[in-house]
Amino acid sequence: MIHLSTFRFLLALPLFFLLALSGCTTLRGVGDMGLIIERASGRIQIVETTGKTILSQIKGLGDLSHASAVYSRDGRYAFIFGRDGGLTKVDLLSGQLVKRVMQAGNSIGGAISQDGTLVAVSNYTPGGVRIFDSRSLEMIADIPAIGADGEPSKVVGLVDAPGQLFVFSLFDAGEIWIADLSQPNRPTIKKFTQIGEQPYDGLITPDGRHYIAGLFGEDGLALLDLWHLDAGVKKILKNYGKGEKKLPVYKMPHLEGWAMAGGMAFFPAVGRHEIMVVETKNWQEVTRIPVHSQPVFAMGRPDGRQVWVNFAFPDNDTLQVIDVPSLSLIKTLKPGKGVMHMEFTPRGEHIWVSVRDLDQVHVYHTDQFDKLATLPTEKPSGIFFSSRAHKIGL
Repeated sequence: MIHLSTFRFLLALPLFFLLALSGCTTLRGVGDMGLIIERASGRIQIVETTGKTILSQIKGLGDLSHASAVYSRDGRYAFIFGRDGGLTKVDLLSGQLVKRVMQAGNSIGGAISQDGTLVAVSNYTPGGVRIFDSRSLEMIADIPAIGADGEPSKVVGLVDAPGQLFVFSLFDAGEIWIADLSQPNRPTIKKFTQIGEQPYDGLITPDGRHYIAGLFGEDGLALLDLWHLDAGVKKILKNYGKGEKKLPVYKMPHLEGWAMAGGMAFFPAVGRHEIMVVETKNWQEVTRIPVHSQPVFAMGRPDGRQVWVNFAFPDNDTLQVIDVPSLSLIKTLKPGKGVMHMEFTPRGEHIWVSVRDLDQVHVYHTDQFDKLATLPTEKPSGIFFSSRAHKIGL
């Protein structure tokens, strides 16, 4: 039994000393941490960007062939959405798998609510969106995606929005839905039908106001202003590509990587070797920038000065950098085959690049463009830093 004086002494000890007594000798925050998806092995690597090192690895996450991640509001926990329908919660600080649930047969991403209490997953099979408590991963709500035609639909482009909202698109039905989770057990749904053919992905602008769905079945994009829902869905860039023959599409652009910089949006064009530049005040096209091949991601540096672009197979060994003020290409890099994803450090001085076919992640300086580090990783794909915890739609 501990004597009272001893107990008081222990209470007065500094926190770091108590942790040392318990075997934990290092205190750290999560602000410079993140994870790398190793898609072939069902594993993630926990990394830190200050020293550019791998801290630990977590196994047993299933099929990560199209995996993505979001973070708890404190940045400590990541929620991984696997292609096999698995939803996994991991602890970056301890390097442990907290809980994993098989919530569907085939899923395509997810989002976390504004207050961090809810995690939503979008599904191909059986379709629809399922909502989970972020602490326990217990399912709270199930939202089937049945279109106006009465048929089930795959769900794509799921994002969070202010006001405990989730916004998503129905690929087969050509619809956009807004789910209000202010009362988690009783979600309310607002539906916008006939928004265009085959919305394949979506994004929300960094201020949380505009939701944009890309359309695979027709030219143009579908725009929804969340401040003015009565205006309905507006088609923008609807004349883009009229009378032109599209190139074969080897990989669909990923719209959550679209860049918003300098009052403009930079869209990777479907089936074209171009980046579309659009004025966000009126959603009118400004210009098109010819690029190396068919773009997949066009990602803006945090300060908005640059946009980095990667490309689909078979030209996926290349990165190109666009200077926003001049709207011109300023650099072409050749990291190697299988450039899958990019992620900027929180203030944008470095960019981490997954190079799948080399089993490496490269770290580049974003001004000098020199390679600063190479991290060995097995078939890396997505890279997700904890700074995403404080950004809408990521």
